[in-house]
Amino acid sequence: MSLLTGKTILILSPQSWGIMLLSKHHYAFELAKANNIVYFLNPPNDIKKGRKFIIRTSGIHENLFLVDHRLNFPFILKFHALGIFHFFMRIHVRRLLQFIGRPVDIVWSFDIGNVYPFRFFPDNAYKIFHPVDEPLAKIAIDSAVGAHIIFSVTKEILNKYRHLEIPLYFINHGLADEFVSEENNMEKQADTIHVGFSGNLLRDDLDRDTLIRIIEQNPLIHFEFWGSYKNEHSNIGIASGELQHSFIIRLKSMPNVKLHGPVNANVLAGEFLRMDAFLICYDVQRDQSKGTNYHKIMEFLSTGKIIISNNITTYCGMPDLVQMVVERSSNKELPALFRNVMEHIAEHNSLEKINSRIAFARDNLYSKQVKRIEECLESRF
Repeated sequence: MSLLTGKTILILSPQSWGIMLLSKHHYAFELAKANNIVYFLNPPNDIKKGRKFIIRTSGIHENLFLVDHRLNFPFILKFHALGIFHFFMRIHVRRLLQFIGRPVDIVWSFDIGNVYPFRFFPDNAYKIFHPVDEPLAKIAIDSAVGAHIIFSVTKEILNKYRHLEIPLYFINHGLADEFVSEENNMEKQADTIHVGFSGNLLRDDLDRDTLIRIIEQNPLIHFEFWGSYKNEHSNIGIASGELQHSFIIRLKSMPNVKLHGPVNANVLAGEFLRMDAFLICYDVQRDQSKGTNYHKIMEFLSTGKIIISNNITTYCGMPDLVQMVVERSSNKELPALFRNVMEHIAEHNSLEKINSRIAFARDNLYSKQVKRIEECLESRF
């Protein structure tokens, strides 16, 4: 019998369900498609009144349910009195499981904030820890305690959990079905080059200066941005300050820039097909992923078009997939690299290279990643 079919799975997420879908959202959907009953636990909300727990349909699959919940104790205790916070959270989790009303077979946690320690869940539930963000504090390491197995998208993250002596497996970022198209193996035809950028523009780790420099130095190239540029756009907990606000104003003023805001995956996949190249531009020193891997890479590769980027360790030595700067500490060479790729765009986007990138992306569909995870689980039994 399949280990990831016909199960009840509770997914613990530090990001709410919303228009911007990240790894944990895609896994929830894929697991629901595989005939599992999946409960996606949103972070606690700050509503003071109303029902403590609400389970609602996701609207995208009959097996996927979204769980909203509020705490009857201050969340701020987590930062000042973690023991007391966990005392109350244990009771909260017990009531949550009672509200769900069916035994949970698998607890699948993307929580690196140690909000819901594994010890709060039944011993007979299989516990999967799946960090996709860099664990920057001890609390992120503690979040793995009690897990039966750990998966992550970078070897650097996995190495930080090696001392726990829990089985570790690298599973790359996945590709959603929406990004599979038969229209994306077209070579460049039009004269105008369009470069795409996807991601939250309010993130503090964007290398804003380098990004602006690239746009200014290439006035004949059209740059199109998808992702949040207002606080109200985001469901992943990033708010803007003065630097971000000034950056957005600057982008809006540039004649060769278009800001689309966040869109759903179907729209995004279609829009990406118009692009001739994609740009990634983060400051590795401040980057929450430390320049190790990004979810968006698979989506870009699904079009077959070349990516120009800051250094990304997972794709080092793969220039046909990603053209990146060598430096880990600086993007000073990124504008020159970008110009060079633009000057040789036809070579970078040859039909052979396009098809190779598409094949790589499709080999990492979420359905295939779930299958790989299942094979890892089977090897443990």
